Amino acid sequence: MVKEFEGKNYWALVLGGSSGLGFASAKKLARHGMNILVVHRDRKDDLPEIKSAFDEIRELGVQLHSFNRDATRKDRREEIKQEMQEILGDSGKVRTMLHSISKGNLKSMLGKEPTLRNDDFQQTIDAMAISLYDWTRLIYDAGLFAKDARILSFTSEGNIKAWKDYAAVSAAKVALEAITRSIALEFAPEGIRANCIQAGVTVTRSLELIPGYETLRQHALKRNPFKRLTTPGDVANAVYLLSKDEASWITGTVIPVNGGEHLK
Repeated sequence: MVKEFEGKNYWALVLGGSSGLGFASAKKLARHGMNILVVHRDRKDDLPEIKSAFDEIRELGVQLHSFNRDATRKDRREEIKQEMQEILGDSGKVRTMLHSISKGNLKSMLGKEPTLRNDDFQQTIDAMAISLYDWTRLIYDAGLFAKDARILSFTSEGNIKAWKDYAAVSAAKVALEAITRSIALEFAPEGIRANCIQAGVTVTRSLELIPGYETLRQHALKRNPFKRLTTPGDVANAVYLLSKDEASWITGTVIPVNGGEHLK
């Protein structure tokens, strides 16, 4: 396997990287020689299993540092920034920043209480969209981005389709894409590329929290030309490809990674 990132002191900052798409992407980048920083928020009971998974990444021959803190809180971001500066030193740089924060309110607009309220929208959009910009500015202001850096985040087909109980997350995905386009435009002179990956229906812990997710899963199987669901590995491959030198001319777009699920 070619380790094209090895020896360059490149780092991937994965926001939400203890499971699902974030973890799969961290492991894929590590296989190709990129060091890993993971910000995650997990319960104490889950930490032994998570630490074991992180050790698997370290066994690939890269460094990995993790921070079990709330990535959406300003005070926690500042703490992590200071620790990152010590870890990276003078030569380490963030080549890829991957936003995989899943912290949204899944409530219906009508029906059994509690129903969706104004603050549910605010909290979801702040965590799943605006925090992308918060972290971009944090890393940029600290001078930690590589000269050719990649900012990636995960959107979904809920950006254009209405699913029951998904309104707040849907609004967040639309905002995430708008923020990504603006980052791509305004940070381009600083060597930063920004894109969204629209993953197909993927069985993760986040998907299983969506009411009626089994219906989504079955519908995706019928629509997909390959008659299978997207896997975390499929998405991780796209994260890796977009982190390569050859992807430097791709920016400001939403890229479907779903095996053609969106075609019908």
